[in-house]
Amino acid sequence: MLLVAVLAPFLVLATGVTAHPKIPNAIRNTPNSVPFSKQINVTGDLSPVHKDLIRLKNIGHDIVKGVHHIVNDVHHILKGDHRFNASTSHAREENPAPELGLSDVVMGYVAKVGVGNPPTYYSLMVDTGRAVTWVGANTPYQKTNTSVSNFEVVIEGSGTVFVYGILYNDTVTISPGIAISQQPIGVSDISAGIYPLDGVLGLGPKGLSYDTLAKNTSVIPTVTDNLFEQGTIEQNLVAMSFEPNSNSTSAINGELTFGATDRTKYTGNISYFPLTKTPPASRYWGVDASFQYGGANGSASVNILDTNAGIIDTGTTLIYLSTDAYQRYVNATGAALNETMGPGWLYMTPAQYEKLPPLSFNIGNSTFELTPNAQIWPRELNSAIRGADDVIYLVIHSLGDSSPGVDFVCGMAFLERFYTVFDTGNSRIGLAPTPFTNAETN
Repeated sequence: MLLVAVLAPFLVLATGVTAHPKIPNAIRNTPNSVPFSKQINVTGDLSPVHKDLIRLKNIGHDIVKGVHHIVNDVHHILKGDHRFNASTSHAREENPAPELGLSDVVMGYVAKVGVGNPPTYYSLMVDTGRAVTWVGANTPYQKTNTSVSNFEVVIEGSGTVFVYGILYNDTVTISPGIAISQQPIGVSDISAGIYPLDGVLGLGPKGLSYDTLAKNTSVIPTVTDNLFEQGTIEQNLVAMSFEPNSNSTSAINGELTFGATDRTKYTGNISYFPLTKTPPASRYWGVDASFQYGGANGSASVNILDTNAGIIDTGTTLIYLSTDAYQRYVNATGAALNETMGPGWLYMTPAQYEKLPPLSFNIGNSTFELTPNAQIWPRELNSAIRGADDVIYLVIHSLGDSSPGVDFVCGMAFLERFYTVFDTGNSRIGLAPTPFTNAETN
């Protein structure tokens, strides 16, 4: 049997970071950094909320299917054609993967990564909810003298992404002069939910790759793992910073830093928090945290969510709360549901927005505040969500029928406000405010 694993981790909010045991941050003069951009595909089949909910529905309920059955399906579809993209109508008719959204990428972080020697550069979706790095979904994989096939079938599928292919070892270049030798990567024969990108840069815990191989149950080391094991980076971690841009559907204004933190990207200190032990959030970049609404400038304080487990996820667009917590937020804000835009979009009047207090994310002894401006969708991008130009939409949505053990998911709407450290070596997540935490970008 083949367990096809996927998803991601995420987190939320900040302003005042109270005392929490600090561990000295490793700072390098020349960090190993990869620029990335946020891309919004306004022609995709799914809205961001549809995409997110399909993805989140599969937390803890990963698709299990006999590998021989999958291989037979794949061979039937390929019919001798080596490359096939399941976003075409042919795939939708002949091989509709169960519970998968076979749609183009709606929104995501995208980085350019080189594979081979000389490298071919691929546009990859940055995903902290996957461990495997994939190429070949759009731009064909170019074999060079560093390409070595493992003759091993690898399959990953859950939510809105499905990929099938062969595992290769190859040189992966993350930035000029910084390369990983013999990095295991999946070379896609069939893909869904990736086009027009070329694949996925998997930055999740490597345990998410368990049982994705047909012949054995070993895990596949991530690019971060191998950078550390090969002595290229000082610590087994990757840090993420992002500069919000409210009026662009594609702008290179984010950065991944491997092996160290970049002091120029955050303010104050980084606070670190242990990963949750509550499954299934514990499989991802998950933490234990609570939410509180208001309490600043004389506003009433409302407990939105008691301390529970949730995840931080680059593959999720918005911020999601369990059904009960979401309803408390709706009641506290007075926001209304827009029934014409699909599931979950809340909106409010300008008068309500003027009185909107912060939403606090409490973790350990630290509090991070999501300002009123950070709780709303960029109004200049309302057309990207098929919304009205003059309406104020909120980025807080309901998880609906979520899996027990996941009471919140913090996606891009949170990551764009805080510096985030995914620290594999110490099994923890770090958070710090940035110059954009309180910015009026929306």
